[in-house]
Amino acid sequence: MATLANLSPKAAIIVLVEHAFDVAVIGGGVVGCAIASALVRESLQVVLLEATADVGAGTSKANTAIWHTGFDAKPGTHEARLVARGHQLLAERGDDFGWPLERTGALLVAWDADQLFRLDSISANARATGYARIEVKSQSQVYELEPNLGVGALGGLLVPDEGLLDPWSIVIALATDFVVNGGTLRRKAAVTGAVHEAGAHELHTPAGPVRAAWVINAAGLNSDVVDRLLGHEGFTITPRRGQLIVFDKLARSLVKHVILPVPTATTKGVLVAPTIYGNVLLGPTAEDLTDKAATETTATGLAGLFEKGRAIMPKLLMEEVTATYSGLRAASEHSDYCYEVFPDNYVRVGGIRSTGISSALAIAEQVVADLRERGVAMQTLATPATVAVPNLAESRMRPYQDAARIAADPAYGRILCLCERVSLGEVRDALMSPVPAGDIDGLRRRTRALAGRCQGFHCGALITEMTSAWSGHSHA
Repeated sequence: MATLANLSPKAAIIVLVEHAFDVAVIGGGVVGCAIASALVRESLQVVLLEATADVGAGTSKANTAIWHTGFDAKPGTHEARLVARGHQLLAERGDDFGWPLERTGALLVAWDADQLFRLDSISANARATGYARIEVKSQSQVYELEPNLGVGALGGLLVPDEGLLDPWSIVIALATDFVVNGGTLRRKAAVTGAVHEAGAHELHTPAGPVRAAWVINAAGLNSDVVDRLLGHEGFTITPRRGQLIVFDKLARSLVKHVILPVPTATTKGVLVAPTIYGNVLLGPTAEDLTDKAATETTATGLAGLFEKGRAIMPKLLMEEVTATYSGLRAASEHSDYCYEVFPDNYVRVGGIRSTGISSALAIAEQVVADLRERGVAMQTLATPATVAVPNLAESRMRPYQDAARIAADPAYGRILCLCERVSLGEVRDALMSPVPAGDIDGLRRRTRALAGRCQGFHCGALITEMTSAWSGHSHA
């Protein structure tokens, strides 16, 4: 039997090109990883192509980490339906993957007469989407719920099922689930060209050519570019930058709910929200740009956030800032997700904005249903491998607090990152997992190392050295 080892280089290349996957998923953010995970659990041969060194390194890593219900989505849209379903699926599958979810509720606050008047239409919109648990709150009730709000709140709406999630762990869990169940992950594999002929797609990437019967475009900020490479031209992504300020964990006691503004036609506005990791967020801005790599923060943007934050919750501004960051949302000219299935075996999943982390599992469910309807033979795995990601939430036991775990493996008792209490064992595990950290930023998302007050001043050199030493053990 011929193998790659005894074939000539030219013949080996032909073999690689001719190996056809059932599906190629383009984009290793939360949506792409969710789709890839769902498809490989249907016994399909799937390849996941990610342009960068790690999964979850784009929009998925830098968002407000809100567990959305979809109450404020436009009724009848893909987004409204998929966010509502995704909210449910996250809760159903949370225990399987070890995802921390906190149902804090969200409080939408009206600060002037016009906003107060608009609360009725927001309530009606929520009910039209199928969400009926929204509650009107008077001025006094708003301050009972959130006593540290600034002066001037006139009333509000309580959305009890909104909450917090860990966006980092969701992506890592789905990517790992995909790999351990037989999927092929290729990183640093941006799609640079595409040809569709003889009933199959051939994709060109720096990691080599890929041939697949179906292509799913979940490329986030570059989904419009990929759409054009595949011969379509249905939308244009205008990156919308959201800058955020992260306050110290000592600020956490100030906020009980996600504090939402009354949205406008163009933005959901600036919120104040606790996080799974124990901090408090203020943001985001909403800046339409042309540069898809403009992830820096700006003095003007941060100053505007401080000004808004001072009105929303003055005491928050007295707390120390741990970090600032910005993320780019994949906004398009359309008011809905750009989801469509085409006759040339192509599924467009573009324009997935800030609600993508909440809707990802539902989008994946939809893709599976659509491919099955179009005749793709599937067989659900009877006993799929399961993975549970390490806990990064402050509300649950962390490894450094687990005496039994430390007794079994002392590495979990040796703290490397003092600010976030990250142990040697956790860093080691992140570098040796089925989807190991592709870089230092990826290690941060898997462990919280380098994400605390000192931003790596104390542990950065040691962890960088460890990452370099263990990089040869990468599985993908």
